[in-house]
Amino acid sequence: MSGSAPRLAQLDALRGIAALLVVFFHYTTRFDQLYGHASPPLVSLPWGHYGVNLFFMISGFVIFMTLERTRRPLDFVKSRFSRLYPAYWGAVLLTFALTHALGLPGKTVGWQTLLVNLSMLQEFVGVAHVDGVYWTLSVELLFYAWALLSYRAGGGARLRQVLLAFLAIRLVYAAAAGFWSVDLPWLLQRWLLLPFIAWFALGVAVYRLSRPGDTRTVPDRWLAAAALAVLALVDGWPIGLLAVFFFIVLMGAARGRWTWLEHRLWLWLGAISYTLYLVHENIGWALLLRLEAMGLPSTLAIVLTFVAVLGLAHALTRWVEQPGMRWIRARYQQHTPRKEAVVNGG
Repeated sequence: MSGSAPRLAQLDALRGIAALLVVFFHYTTRFDQLYGHASPPLVSLPWGHYGVNLFFMISGFVIFMTLERTRRPLDFVKSRFSRLYPAYWGAVLLTFALTHALGLPGKTVGWQTLLVNLSMLQEFVGVAHVDGVYWTLSVELLFYAWALLSYRAGGGARLRQVLLAFLAIRLVYAAAAGFWSVDLPWLLQRWLLLPFIAWFALGVAVYRLSRPGDTRTVPDRWLAAAALAVLALVDGWPIGLLAVFFFIVLMGAARGRWTWLEHRLWLWLGAISYTLYLVHENIGWALLLRLEAMGLPSTLAIVLTFVAVLGLAHALTRWVEQPGMRWIRARYQQHTPRKEAVVNGG
């Protein structure tokens, strides 16, 4: 690997590690809260849900990089659509089928809910998720929209201004609740992504600060400092310290310093991280319930379930996500030159 390849490989591997954290949180702590393990698992991961925060940071990094590399808004839409939807559609159908086949009390949904879920917009219209982890996709879509709109309005400088404005509003919300016991409109907080915006901002700052040869870093340092300060002030100093740790880890990967992440195991986990995240929760819980009902110790049931969802994620990546992404991008590339030729020809 040369050029930016090691950096991107290490970032992808970090995404795989973030997925692992979330998976084992759901299989140990969250499953126990909802259904109760037959016996205490050998290891529990009550803090694993913070892998989602690392996901959001990596998204901030990747989205800014994608915006810089696309000429037209439709190029960006194509990039994100082809990356998200083929794997998502496969995961939605697989999760729906397997949870109905295996049974999962309180988590199965009907056909109408399934059809709405195929749009990935179900949370915006008040429809339940086929799998609870899909809530983060709604957050991602909103961030994509804000990033595209602000970037098109004024490039990186405008995107940074928007992020700083959202961080300031986050402080206003926290101050209103903490000092005056006033709950400001929840809807505005949701649409401005206030609970998560600092993590996206940190990812954007890492991308800007890690670009080789770029000496215009002062505004991005201020963005990183503002995001870290907001997290520490609003969410508490332990979260602030976690954000500093994630910032250092992501910055190291962005600069290609964590060569151990280039091991084929981590690269493979990075490659399947999205599909693993999509299929692990409800399918995994249904399998855990079946295996523990058969009398297997919880630790063994977790291991077997993990192996099974790794296989599902690998298959979904290889036979659905990657072919689907290639097909969409190839069709787009075939259509774009013809469209440009018509426009240029008068």
